[in-house]
Amino acid sequence: MGDPAGIGPEIVVKALNLQSTYKKCNPLVVADAAIIRKAVKATGLALEIHPVDNVSDARFQYGTIDVYDLKYTDLDKVEYGKVSAQAGDAAFLSIRTAIELAMNKEVDGTVTAPINKEALNLAGHHFDGHTEIYAHFTGTKKYAMLLADEFLRVIHVSTHVSLREACDRVKKDRIIDVTQLIADACRQFGIENPRIGIAGLNPHSSDNGLFGWEEEKEIIPAVNELKDMGYNVDGPVPPDTLFAKAKCGQYDGCVAMYHDQGHIPFKVVGFNWDPVTGQMSSVQGVNITLGLPIIRVSVDHGTAFDVAGKGIASPDAMLLSIDYATRMAPRRDGQV
Repeated sequence: MGDPAGIGPEIVVKALNLQSTYKKCNPLVVADAAIIRKAVKATGLALEIHPVDNVSDARFQYGTIDVYDLKYTDLDKVEYGKVSAQAGDAAFLSIRTAIELAMNKEVDGTVTAPINKEALNLAGHHFDGHTEIYAHFTGTKKYAMLLADEFLRVIHVSTHVSLREACDRVKKDRIIDVTQLIADACRQFGIENPRIGIAGLNPHSSDNGLFGWEEEKEIIPAVNELKDMGYNVDGPVPPDTLFAKAKCGQYDGCVAMYHDQGHIPFKVVGFNWDPVTGQMSSVQGVNITLGLPIIRVSVDHGTAFDVAGKGIASPDAMLLSIDYATRMAPRRDGQV
């Protein structure tokens, strides 16, 4: 459900208000049933809430939202748009429960709504975000964040570190690891021989050493080794042209060297601002954690506390997240 003070519950119920969602999967919301009822009321939708204690008790019927009920007792203290330890704790409990259900193979995949990192830490759960929580509770050491929409897929060599540290983390072995992860993910999406573009770190990919040495010492050796291993890769591609080429279909996936190098072009493509209303008209794009033993897909936007509870949040990214998760599930572990 994400942070119950944000738009997570709202975009969940809006996504489950569409019959097309039920044609793709059997959705089960891991949340407090009271929060989902509150979200249904805020959106004005005519949906029934069906709390369950076991996955086997779910009905999976359009018009009824099955909720794996957490029965969290402090949610009367949670207010829309307010950061609180109670909301952070409830969000964490829903994440941990979803992971447990997936690890126990009671569900085929998980889709997460946005959380608030401040609320999470106020509740005593000291993680940077969803990705680190999933890695911790699944015992995963090698993992990476993949951003995806219909035309652009981006994985990162590093994410939540300083820019100075990000440069230091540009290493051949890490580049190889994340390239293998995105290539495997593309195959799960149904792309048999994905073409992967690997970004340079420096302007113009250093112009043969004029603007830096990372390309020569780390990135080019990684590209050459990947080619020797049979991967269809290109690089280092100057970062100011890589993503434009990918958007036009030249690459099925991109490897970015650090957080903003990948996030900025991705959000320029996926976030659509309406200048008339002064609000986001559509927010598309998903965040997939690769390297896990389970499927985890998330919306790639925040809790939007400023519009929480108003019934106006767009479910586009949630619908795309569900679509990606249901495409990946049948291809887990080499299945087709």
